[in-house]
Amino acid sequence: MKKTQLYVLAAVFAVLGLGAFLYKWQVLRFPVKPVAQTEVWELQARVEFNARRGPHTISLQLPDDPPGFVVLDETLVSRRYGENIERSRDGRTVQWTIRRGNGSEQALYYRATVYRDDHAGSAEPEPRLIAQPAPLYDEPFATARTTLVENAREVSVDAASLGAAIVRAINADPATPEVELLIGNERSAEARALLAQSLLRDQRVRTRVVHGLELTRARTDIELLPFVQVYESDAGEWQTIDPRTGHIGWPDDFFLWSRSDSPVIDADGVGRPLLEFTVQGSLASSLDTARERLESKNKDLVAYSLLGLPLQAQGVYRILLMVPIAAFIMLLLRNLVGVKTFGTFMPVLVALSFRETTLIAGIVLFTLVVSLGLLLRFYLEKLRLLLVPRLTAVLILVVLLMALVSVVSNKLGVEAGLSVALFPMIIMTMTIERMSVTWEERGGAAAVREGAGSLLVAAVAYLVMSWNRLEHLIFVFPELLLVLFAATLLIGRYSGYRLAELFRFRALVHDDPIVSRPAGESAGAVTPATPPASS
Repeated sequence: MKKTQLYVLAAVFAVLGLGAFLYKWQVLRFPVKPVAQTEVWELQARVEFNARRGPHTISLQLPDDPPGFVVLDETLVSRRYGENIERSRDGRTVQWTIRRGNGSEQALYYRATVYRDDHAGSAEPEPRLIAQPAPLYDEPFATARTTLVENAREVSVDAASLGAAIVRAINADPATPEVELLIGNERSAEARALLAQSLLRDQRVRTRVVHGLELTRARTDIELLPFVQVYESDAGEWQTIDPRTGHIGWPDDFFLWSRSDSPVIDADGVGRPLLEFTVQGSLASSLDTARERLESKNKDLVAYSLLGLPLQAQGVYRILLMVPIAAFIMLLLRNLVGVKTFGTFMPVLVALSFRETTLIAGIVLFTLVVSLGLLLRFYLEKLRLLLVPRLTAVLILVVLLMALVSVVSNKLGVEAGLSVALFPMIIMTMTIERMSVTWEERGGAAAVREGAGSLLVAAVAYLVMSWNRLEHLIFVFPELLLVLFAATLLIGRYSGYRLAELFRFRALVHDDPIVSRPAGESAGAVTPATPPASS
């Protein structure tokens, strides 16, 4: 395979892995931290009314993709009432209907679970400007409205600043005669917002009054707060104005409940209903929140992912997905550093065993079992057994040694020794066999060196695999293994010097080169200088 093809293949896998990671992180909002938490809010709207006998209908405006928040779950609680959620240009509305009311006091509930998510909400189409004749007002109301608007125009440059100036004029203290005349004794935020909306519409400004809740940690009997919104044609978006202060911008901790000009609550066939809101805030795991959000949008995104597996299977994959990380650590230490090991994946499996025994205890137990097994293996060598019988005999002795270490550790009160049975027996057996063969062929120093290298790789792999943040990152974003795959492909073509070889052959790069001398010439002989050639 040509190098260009290899580089292109590695780049494709790296881009796929990083792209999937960024999509799940930035769009699907999966957390990159293992203990990340997000604010979750439980919202409840309670509609209470005295139901008359006969048919009646209750309508309630519902949240529809509020900016800055995501609705995870919502439920309707009603008794004997039919439920129907309708969607329109201005949002969503639930209608509770009944054919035969019993004339008693009734209560209907809407509950929603929302969490904070920094997004702007769904894009809204440009509102239509309906051509209507300018309304006619009697005097002195017409003059008062004109005076308020003209004064606001002097200190504004666009629709949003005009709306803010009008709101500040309405809230001026003391109130001007014009405001006293137009608003009367009604000083509520709702009345001021409606007056500002009316004045702006007289100037052919597209505006609306929206309602929302101010989120607190725990609060009952919360009232909906009105806000004035003005559409800016140049920016193509709605600008929000606080009717109490005239501040332009979306307020913090504000949950948009309804953006419709229609009343938030409407009733047909009953008396005036009472609408109450309750807010309860808490902290929840960001991973659980992201999973619930995906399930609310598309259950297949969770069903065909690791998050859809049973909890026991998820625990297994949390460990298995770390095996490629350990193998990559071994690849770096062997191919780039030059650490000698027994086998290719034996250190990785030993590192998995260290997760149960801890690092220090695991190294002690590994060294103890392998040392005793190696002594017994040397004794079996004198019996001149064939390969398969010899391996079987070593395996039996390894199991007995592991059991002996566990029993002795239990008597001594060392709990780490009880985990020795979790070591892979086959790997231990093959390590003893490989180490004994190396000892016979290349000497004890080479065998000890490769054994120490295997323990070094296993220890480093264990430390990396025990990093909670990395374990969480690989489990939630397994596509990052594609980036690891791309790096493995690139390292696979490296055939240069390893760090250990550079240290081993450091004499070759000495500043004074070795000058060869003719045969028979001693090192101390002085070679006479050659006279320069005559011109």
